Amino acid sequence: MKSASLLSERLRSHRLTAPAASVTDAAAHMLAVQSQDFTAGRWALAARTRREPTLHLVDRAFDRGELVRAWTMRGTLHIISARDLRWVLSVTGDRQRQQAAGRRRDLGIDRTMVDAAVAAVVPRLSDGGLTRAEMFEVFSGIGIDPSGQRGIHLLSELTLDGLICQGPVVARERVSREQRFVLVEQHIREHAVPDDPLAELFVRYVDGHGPVGVADFAWWSGLTLGRSREARNRAAGRVVEIEEGLFVSGARPRRSSSAADVLALGAFDEYYISYADRTAVCAPEHLALVGPGKNGMVRATIIADGRVIGCWTHASASLGSAPELFVADADDEAVRSALARFTRFLDG
Repeated sequence: MKSASLLSERLRSHRLTAPAASVTDAAAHMLAVQSQDFTAGRWALAARTRREPTLHLVDRAFDRGELVRAWTMRGTLHIISARDLRWVLSVTGDRQRQQAAGRRRDLGIDRTMVDAAVAAVVPRLSDGGLTRAEMFEVFSGIGIDPSGQRGIHLLSELTLDGLICQGPVVARERVSREQRFVLVEQHIREHAVPDDPLAELFVRYVDGHGPVGVADFAWWSGLTLGRSREARNRAAGRVVEIEEGLFVSGARPRRSSSAADVLALGAFDEYYISYADRTAVCAPEHLALVGPGKNGMVRATIIADGRVIGCWTHASASLGSAPELFVADADDEAVRSALARFTRFLDG
């Protein structure tokens, strides 16, 4: 597939040139949006939605229980539609446990510790939920030291067990980066039940990220290559193979005639991060500048016609500072306009 066509199709699949009607529609279409940087994850949804939704509007979807955040794949936090959480974890949970098993043994996390944590936190979570710091206080109160990532791994294990998720956003005067952990059975009112969850995961990934191959799906989902091939086979007839090994959705969204050519995407955005090979969207000589770096960070990017042309920071955008551009012929006015949309997202 020619590069220009691939980029055009990916921009459409990502809802960057075919924005969704609402934030929750964007989340459902993408299925899971990487979100260890919570502000960036919320911006990823807003950037894929019509009429420039603000941060406050996105947060309301969490408060209503329509969106949650959880360790859905690769041991990484993602925003996901609440109704999709249970079935996604039914596919990815065991693999995540396998990948984390060694570290959890080193931390002394076993079934006895998990059961003790469950017994301690469940009564406390029944009244509006707890912040991460408050969860760690509960762990400490029963003799479990949450330091050294033990607390985070315990929270992840309780999430994979289907007990908890991160729901309502903690109110702050400015940008809140914190949520409350809540009980899934109390917070999520409806659970989707696909006939074939493994096939559904492949189809939904293709819907929100295509054109893609099996290797891309394996990277994104964290599943083995063998399991990913099985997912592809079971999804046959529900996706379109436009070239050998390259799949797109059978029902692609309609492009908007007013879609911008230059976009400011947040840190860890799915458009860049969610593929085995990122050179389709970023020149090889610029990959190290974007990341992941040694610290695991992936920088926020400026995209022009589907290609990465620079990086920016959330803080610098708010202060009006210039981004770091990799090309000399960038449209400066279009770049400023893209960054201004992010500022309106925060301030609205």
